[in-house]
Amino acid sequence: MGVAGAAVLAVDAGNSKTDVALIGADGTVLGTGRSGGFQPPRVGVEAAVDVLGQAVAEAAEAAGLPPLRPGAPYAARVSACLANADLPVEERQLADAVSARGWGAATEVRNDTFAILRAGLTAPGPPRGVAVVCGAGINCVGMLPDGRTARFPALGTISGDWGGGGGLAEEALWWAARAEDGRGGPTELATALPGHFGLASMAALIEALHLGPVPRRRIHELVPVLFAVAAAGDPVAAAVVERQAEEVVALAAVALGRLGLLAEEVPVLLGGGVLAARHPLLNGRIERLLADRAPRARVSVVTAPPVLGAGLLGLDALSAPPSAHSKLRTHFG
Repeated sequence: MGVAGAAVLAVDAGNSKTDVALIGADGTVLGTGRSGGFQPPRVGVEAAVDVLGQAVAEAAEAAGLPPLRPGAPYAARVSACLANADLPVEERQLADAVSARGWGAATEVRNDTFAILRAGLTAPGPPRGVAVVCGAGINCVGMLPDGRTARFPALGTISGDWGGGGGLAEEALWWAARAEDGRGGPTELATALPGHFGLASMAALIEALHLGPVPRRRIHELVPVLFAVAAAGDPVAAAVVERQAEEVVALAAVALGRLGLLAEEVPVLLGGGVLAARHPLLNGRIERLLADRAPRARVSVVTAPPVLGAGLLGLDALSAPPSAHSKLRTHFG
């Protein structure tokens, strides 16, 4: 089977957007593309992969590759890190669907948290470390150079998860509603949350969320409000933030333990919008609590784009030289 021109087709697909990069064997980025979110539970697998295809076609055009034809894929390997690939069986199903498009001679699909992990590991060689992502939701993965991994289903409440942007916003609303109607203690959240939307009370915000003037998708806007109220010293808001720190540390410590790394010097990488914001109350508490559980762990925040991680995983699989990894990192800054 001939290959049109790239070594790796890297795909990072989240709920809100998809990024694709075609990468040469030396780490040169030949072309990039972007499309919408990857949501197979909502639209079905084939329609979701169609969205990936839009970004792939854009990247191929930017790279000057000829139209896709049977037996001549764009790349030697597709390295796809996808949201909603939460279980190994889902990874296999999605790998089959992506492979059927003929974009690469070989295809590997992983959960998108693996892209954050690989993007944050700067040491050459196979990945070794743990990553916790706290964005809209929360997840954690770990990898060892021998290929062993540690992971969680990350399906929300049914799999024991707590927090992430959506969870934090809902928790803040819960405490604020109870403060206003008397079921809970006082908190500044009761005025700050409705105030964000220009409303005078939690009763007005509850009605607006229920009836639609404020779409429920906008509750993620309340996460920065929660952190601001916590930073100002509100004990209820601070307790919510502290619990999020405890959840992050619980995930990281369990993953480290499964991989036999609790006593080792090892990177623990924090990614996603909530953790990348570097709120001192949250990130500082994570570092203090993790030091008790894994004293040699080195905590850092990942700001590199996840598509870099997908590309590095592809280069890893092809045994690309360190110079290729360095060139790819330089491109994504």
